[in-house]
Amino acid sequence: MKSARVLVDADSCPLLVRKYLISYTKKLNVELIFVANKNIPSDGAGKNFSMQICPKESGAADKWILENCAEYDVIVTRDIPLAAALIGKCFCVMNDRGTVFCAENIGRRLKERELGMQMSELGIGTKRRSAYSKKEFAEFAKTFDRKIHKLV
Repeated sequence: MKSARVLVDADSCPLLVRKYLISYTKKLNVELIFVANKNIPSDGAGKNFSMQICPKESGAADKWILENCAEYDVIVTRDIPLAAALIGKCFCVMNDRGTVFCAENIGRRLKERELGMQMSELGIGTKRRSAYSKKEFAEFAKTFDRKIHKLV
């Protein structure tokens, strides 16, 4: 049986989440892979950690994740189209706020993203999320703990 890994679309992942994942996966001895188009700080990472640096072209990190994820992986991303593609392959996908993406909610998320992009193109201001909060982090940590223990 293959073991669980955690793949992180690390470019936009908050520092608090990255530090948590480094510490938590080290404790569980679960492989952790940050995927980005530049080196992402990984202070305190152990032997279970690796950094996958992708070319500096649009979608390169997403493509690497799609091509390299496996059955028991947990993928952390804010990228809605990437999440949709991963759900289509039946992977466990969540964002840094603790939302687990699934077939039931990804369609609405894609439509919200598209609407936001259209409004932005028209010059209509869309409400930006506030800074990453401790409440959001707590929800992420709770959800991640539940998901990783199911797979480990």
